[in-house]
Amino acid sequence: MKVLILSANTGQGHNSCAAAIKEVYEKHGDECEIYDVLTVISKGTSDFVSGWHTRIYRHFPGAFRWGYRYSENHPSVFREKSVVNKILASGAEKLFVYIARGRYDIVICTHVFAALILTVALKKVKLPVRTCYVSTDYTCSPSTEESDLELYFIPDESLKDDFAVGNITKDRMIASGIPVRQEFFSSKSKEEAKKRLGINPKSSHLLIMCGSMGCGPIETITNYLIKDLKPDQEVSIICGTNEDLKKRLIKKHRNNPKVHVYGYVENTAFFMDSADLYLTKPGGISVTEAAVKKLPMVFVDAVAGCEEYNCNFFVNKGGALLPGSEKETAEACVFLLSDKKKLTEMSKALEGAVKGNPAESIYSAML
Repeated sequence: MKVLILSANTGQGHNSCAAAIKEVYEKHGDECEIYDVLTVISKGTSDFVSGWHTRIYRHFPGAFRWGYRYSENHPSVFREKSVVNKILASGAEKLFVYIARGRYDIVICTHVFAALILTVALKKVKLPVRTCYVSTDYTCSPSTEESDLELYFIPDESLKDDFAVGNITKDRMIASGIPVRQEFFSSKSKEEAKKRLGINPKSSHLLIMCGSMGCGPIETITNYLIKDLKPDQEVSIICGTNEDLKKRLIKKHRNNPKVHVYGYVENTAFFMDSADLYLTKPGGISVTEAAVKKLPMVFVDAVAGCEEYNCNFFVNKGGALLPGSEKETAEACVFLLSDKKKLTEMSKALEGAVKGNPAESIYSAML
């Protein structure tokens, strides 16, 4: 079987989801490729969208929040003949040719833009391929209703009403969960993981990571944290691709043995094994990875938009908290690190939040 996964470089979440699916297909011996769908419009378009997405996430989160709300309230932005739809549709013919020449059997979309471009391509000429869309957030993204693919893989059964938009009927939905890499389904002991990271096994460990781009008020929260950290509490901060943040934190905290600063890391699953609590922005992939690990979470409202729905999903389950201000967030983390009973309750609340292995469920359903 030959599989094409269409993603987009708007943050790392969609690519991480694609990589998790690819991992399973290749494990089963199938040929699988991940393709940046925005390049079918042009390489410049992909670079432009990716670059500005990162800048807005890091420096102008309010603009992203406004844009997401506007899209929710004005669905015509993505409808046929709209400016955005015309831009996306301009890549449909090139995508059609790419799929036909590649002789793919299955096309999987992990970004809504991919689903929209693929829908336009299939309207022009039918291809003998199976198609699907995989949601990477705990909500139905604006414009999803303009797509028309064979199957829709959603995060949870309780969200079927949310995804029943446009021509998307519930019988085309499968509550697979959001795919994460297979390494998250196995664990090292917390004591061993702490030792290997240079953390006292008897210390409570807070892991901070706000997406691959290192956005949000991490620096401010850390300043509050270090004032209140108990002697038996340590914190690790993963800055992702935000090199400026990494340099500032290292310079400021290099003499504090309780603060550990990292740049971009590949072994996120191992860091989660070492953690007692996870402070993060509620990106769809990040929260699902933590839920698989049953790792209690504290959320930073860094971007909102789709992440507001991710936040509500896990706060309502009892596996996460959203304190409020940076100071309140730091205080909540210090308090929880000292309250083993509460952490245990939050961990238990995450049991069953991700049912089975989402990537394997998608593989089985698409056979």
